[in-house]
Amino acid sequence: MNDRLNILLAVDNISKNFPIKSERGPDRILKAVDGISFNVAPGEVIGIVGESGCGKSTLGKTIIRIYEPDDGHLQWKGEDLTQFKGEQLKKIRKNMQMIFQDPYSSLNPRKKIRDIIGQPMRVHRVCSPDEITERTDAMMREVGINPLYGRRYPHQFSGGQRQRIGIARALVLNPDFVVCDEAVSALDVSVQAQILNLLLDLEDRYGFANLFISHDLSVVEFIAKRILVMYLGRIVEKAPKIELMSEPLHPYTRALLAAFPNADPAAARSQKKQIVVGDVPSPLNPPTGCHFHPRCPLVSDKCREIYPPLVEVAPGREVACWEIGGNAGS
Repeated sequence: MNDRLNILLAVDNISKNFPIKSERGPDRILKAVDGISFNVAPGEVIGIVGESGCGKSTLGKTIIRIYEPDDGHLQWKGEDLTQFKGEQLKKIRKNMQMIFQDPYSSLNPRKKIRDIIGQPMRVHRVCSPDEITERTDAMMREVGINPLYGRRYPHQFSGGQRQRIGIARALVLNPDFVVCDEAVSALDVSVQAQILNLLLDLEDRYGFANLFISHDLSVVEFIAKRILVMYLGRIVEKAPKIELMSEPLHPYTRALLAAFPNADPAAARSQKKQIVVGDVPSPLNPPTGCHFHPRCPLVSDKCREIYPPLVEVAPGREVACWEIGGNAGS
């Protein structure tokens, strides 16, 4: 019973497919998210990392129900979110918000930022007009935007300021859960650091759980407490941040970490580099067996034939590899 109380969101075997029309042959199915499961505790910060095109953003949008899942279940505070529709779903969405990747296209250019930030409160009818104004001004101050600028339009702000506006819009309803979809990837490095520090401060202040999606392992390491590694629509490794960064298990995770710059020259020279050859296969035609096997230095015949299940190899650590942990020799 206590375990259930400690789970805010349970993602259970979620899949999302996209049909691809073809004029020259049969239609095909793109499996963007393929049977992913994990739990999110209240206030927990989870990072999802992987190369572009692995399905990270699709997973985030499916959890928020921007996309409808094709299979699996989403349990929100013990209730089946996948069954919610209409007003019932709208009521839940008040507690689940998203910060989008592109601060230039995610804000309505025809609306003043005061109206953009206040819109969620008007949609959900949670405040009077005076309270909306007061809450909007307070939220602008929280994210470092002067409320006097509330009558300006998005094009009058820099990229970093626009992302602050997007953060204010997402948090103005005080949600329990926020998906950050590549929230800093479109920003300069110096601005990225400012936005990440702002998110950490807001997490401490408001206590919301955060699913932070990024292709940059250094960004995920900075903000997350637990990391999920994705490859071609599936999770290949789950681990607490410290354990994953100090001892990655899956060959793909090792390759991601090897590409991570090391500020210590001596440590960089002694670090074993694991070079991954080849490109990411097309999700329209993934390899048989383990999807990573064409690029893996540990590949065996079994890897080419059967996809390995995620196996717990230590408390809180799971890996999907025939050559590692509980799968080895099975």
